[in-house]
Amino acid sequence: MAEQLSDRAKRILEAVIEDYIATAEPVGSRSITRSHEIALSPATVRNVMSDLEEMGLLVSPHTSAGRVPTDKAYRLYVNSILEVKNLTRDSREEIQRRCRLAGMDMAQVLKETSRLLSTTSSYMGVVMAPRLAASLFHQIEFVKLGSRRVLAIMVSQNGTVQNRLIQTAEEMPQEELVRMANYLNDLLQGLTIAQVRERLMHEMQSEKVRYDVLMAKALALSEQAISGDAPELFLEGQANILDQPEFADAAKMREIFRAFEQKSQLLELLDRSMQADGVQIFIGSESHLLNMEGMSLITSTYMTGKDTVGVLGVIGPTRMGYGRVIPIVDYTAKLISRLLESE
Repeated sequence: MAEQLSDRAKRILEAVIEDYIATAEPVGSRSITRSHEIALSPATVRNVMSDLEEMGLLVSPHTSAGRVPTDKAYRLYVNSILEVKNLTRDSREEIQRRCRLAGMDMAQVLKETSRLLSTTSSYMGVVMAPRLAASLFHQIEFVKLGSRRVLAIMVSQNGTVQNRLIQTAEEMPQEELVRMANYLNDLLQGLTIAQVRERLMHEMQSEKVRYDVLMAKALALSEQAISGDAPELFLEGQANILDQPEFADAAKMREIFRAFEQKSQLLELLDRSMQADGVQIFIGSESHLLNMEGMSLITSTYMTGKDTVGVLGVIGPTRMGYGRVIPIVDYTAKLISRLLESE
């Protein structure tokens, strides 16, 4: 598509997109000639805009003589026209200041990161915590809460903590729970959580477990403790969406917030972005999620060593300032990766 556009058409399309990002108002030919260094008459610009509309890059709202970009236009703009600049030193230092791990567990770090992405971009920050199955097991602890209730606390080597309340068939003394945890910590050390599951299944089927009641109880408890693997999702800045004029319609807002509350579709989209390194951009209808129409998502993965463990990003309107948000997401992901690696 980009190859089909003349330099003049690209400049006019860029001008329309930048003006619409700034104003959220349909853009007319006269405003382009006034606010951009384009030595063309309004009539010529209008003709080019008409051609761009025929190509599916612009659309004319019924209530205005101006035009607005389509998802297709934003995609072409991001892929072929936009020049992404590096963050300023002040912006980098601000992100570094707020992304400190000292005194915080993994959940606190990721929550603060989502808040940072929101405030820095003025949109919505989202961080998907590492999936437990990809993490290395560090230790497990069992805490007696009641006669037949036990809190299982599992910690991975990257600091992810999973708490699971377990209802037991019989009462277990705390001393017995401690012995169980010690046995499991020796047995499972250095394995990924996925390997832990395999080891547990193998041990539970072994002959020796049949003759060791404590071992059997420990394996059964730990199997319950690691069941399920829905990653935690941190969302900050939903209220920022309320400030965007295109979402003033109450019905549209309810639809969007319902999607955020359910989270399943958003997790599906974030999982897709985990499949590729670097910055990924989902524009409007490209996400194939009906509740995300009119929204864009910019993501980047974060890593420990060579392993991708999670993803973070910014959600905003398709009219978001891509040139400003892309480097924020990219730099933050790389910084989190370095911090996790140094831990």
